[in-house]
Amino acid sequence: MESLVVPCQEIQIKIDYPISRKKRRYSNLSDAEPIVLMSVLSSLHAGYFRISLSLCSQALLWKTMVHLHSDLPSMAFDLLWYLALATHVSLCFLYAFKCIFFFDLVKEEFSHYIGVNYLYAPSISCLLLLQSAPLLEPQSVLYQTLFWLFAAPVLTLDTKLYGQWFTTEKRFLSIMANPASQVSVIANLVAARGAAEMGWRECALCLFSLGMVHYLVIFVTLYQRLPGGNNFPTTLRPVFFLFFAAPATGSLAWNSICGTFDTVAKMLFFLSLFIFVSLVCRPTLLKKSIKRFNVAWWAYSFPITFLALDSVQYAQEVKDHVATALMFIFCSISVLIFLGVMLLTAANIKRLLRRDPVLWSATSPNDR
Repeated sequence: MESLVVPCQEIQIKIDYPISRKKRRYSNLSDAEPIVLMSVLSSLHAGYFRISLSLCSQALLWKTMVHLHSDLPSMAFDLLWYLALATHVSLCFLYAFKCIFFFDLVKEEFSHYIGVNYLYAPSISCLLLLQSAPLLEPQSVLYQTLFWLFAAPVLTLDTKLYGQWFTTEKRFLSIMANPASQVSVIANLVAARGAAEMGWRECALCLFSLGMVHYLVIFVTLYQRLPGGNNFPTTLRPVFFLFFAAPATGSLAWNSICGTFDTVAKMLFFLSLFIFVSLVCRPTLLKKSIKRFNVAWWAYSFPITFLALDSVQYAQEVKDHVATALMFIFCSISVLIFLGVMLLTAANIKRLLRRDPVLWSATSPNDR
């Protein structure tokens, strides 16, 4: 009986180590840097300008306080202003590169019902830097030229955004309204204050009326709990502080227009104060949003700074112990929150550069 011979075959097993390959891939720094830069650019969005907004508004607060109290160190204001300038210029350059390399993402952001509002933030920061500049006088030609350069994007976005709210069916304000919509209001009011500082009263009144009328419309729309407000992401709830930032900025603008902190300015200040107390008395509203750090936390800083600026003007007009106490309290809170968010940002810098899933999840509340 013949035996069956089974042919033997060699089996070669090749073990690949992906981790070592990955290390070899990024061992050359020149190869790694472009990849890191592209990742940062793709993750960057206009919401990062909350950082420069906070820095620039804080610089304006320090400029005001240094002028009122000569015992405060002017060097601190100078350092803060140049830090704000460097930060804002850096963010502008990065966003300009994003417009070049990731223009499709910029278009998505422009169509997003939350993201589009923060396209006002670069102009607001520029206007605040201009108003707090240590070496520029409002009557100078350079100041006026820069004002128009920074205010032009605000008016352009107004025409686009406000026009959509009452002419485009899928983008009616009743659908698109959310707390971030108040950024556009703040932009117009900051521009109004800048125009008033230059003595352009009619221009200031025009911008003030445009901002305040739309603030009332947005406030009433959100007060009714229509679809836009109900679909606001939990992680962005710090943006609720814009509810008192808008009337506080309106009070500052009206004070500059009239030259005195009159009844209208006081009414807007008291409204912002009431809304601030209402939000502080509801910590559960913000509880879920503070579990994990993100760039939205900077929305705590600049609204408080606007309220602190308002309290300074109120204390200068009323000149009693209660007004002085309010000024001290809000200025202290503003500085402490600003420093706290700066330290948290430095400690969580890796988390800060991650891609935000909220701004790329839907272009309108109905899509969520």
